Amino acid sequence: MDDNGVKLNICQQQPIPLDVEIECSAGELLALVGPSGSGKSTILRTIAGLHQPDTGFIHCGQEVWLDRARNIQLPTQSRHIGFVFQDYALFPHLTALQNVTIALGHVDSKTRKGRAFELLEQVNLKGLEDRLPDGLSGGQRQRVALARALAREPKILLLDEPFSAVDQVTRRKLQQELVILRRDIQIPILLVTHDLDEAAMLADRLYVLHKGQTLQNGKPGDVLRNPDNALVARLMGHDNIFSAVVEAHDITQGLTRIHWRGLSLELELNQTFEVGKSIDWVIHPAHIIMHRRDRPSLGERENPVHGVVKELLELGETAVVSLELEGDETTYLRFTVSRHSARRNGLAVGVDASVSLLAEGIHLMPQS
Repeated sequence: MDDNGVKLNICQQQPIPLDVEIECSAGELLALVGPSGSGKSTILRTIAGLHQPDTGFIHCGQEVWLDRARNIQLPTQSRHIGFVFQDYALFPHLTALQNVTIALGHVDSKTRKGRAFELLEQVNLKGLEDRLPDGLSGGQRQRVALARALAREPKILLLDEPFSAVDQVTRRKLQQELVILRRDIQIPILLVTHDLDEAAMLADRLYVLHKGQTLQNGKPGDVLRNPDNALVARLMGHDNIFSAVVEAHDITQGLTRIHWRGLSLELELNQTFEVGKSIDWVIHPAHIIMHRRDRPSLGERENPVHGVVKELLELGETAVVSLELEGDETTYLRFTVSRHSARRNGLAVGVDASVSLLAEGIHLMPQS
């Protein structure tokens, strides 16, 4: 962590169990993801001084905001935080300009109004300064909330599901504006979201939380492609999670083989797990390639799997396929193809189909 970052280590048993250690550097955006009740919002509230844990500390830059062992508990107003709530929390009787100005109490009274105008312009609300919240769209209210948070000249920005209450088009615009805003504010940013696509797109790092504990943290691509265990894989939205046994390591060919449901699958050499070890494994749908009936290719030799289509859902230009494994009515592979490819290959419920599981996409995990 750099000199302007935030570091915390907090623990509690009630009302929501927490045992987490988090670091976020200045200029870094860290996303907290996980199911409801995993402690994401409680972590933000603790940083803001709105909640006090049983034990732990919070350091922001050179300041100690919380240290339970030394009985240090700075009040919220002394922490210089910017907090954007899911429900905006604007004053309904104040205009957009007044909502921002009220957060500028630390600025000379002669310059507050001008600074508030600048902040509203920064979040693309120029010309709407005199509107009450009821006269603004959801996206505009969210921009006012962000301008108000920035008005405090915060040392950390906390975003609690900031885009969940707006439509998809507005959500994308707000996400893009946040990316642009990050260039101008070099402070730690913590984002709570249930949207994994949003987290992967915006964050420098993900913290995957479950029941108040950190299961895994790292760059979004690393966490999504290489979950530490089956629980993380499920929380990351993976469908194709299975169990197998390590069959062999072939150093000469650079391959590891696993035994799965009567099949021997090859993947890139991974000697983390010894031969005979039971493991979990996962494969992303992007690494499941459907065999074409009209033009077989050499690629079909790579981990071929045969089955019967049990479900086919067309969603726009995409078809989501559930393939029941040949000879095993309890195991399914789920993948997507274009609707055009599905129709060209005659895919339909009850039709036989074959796929290849690309070796580079098979990720092994310890069995939980």
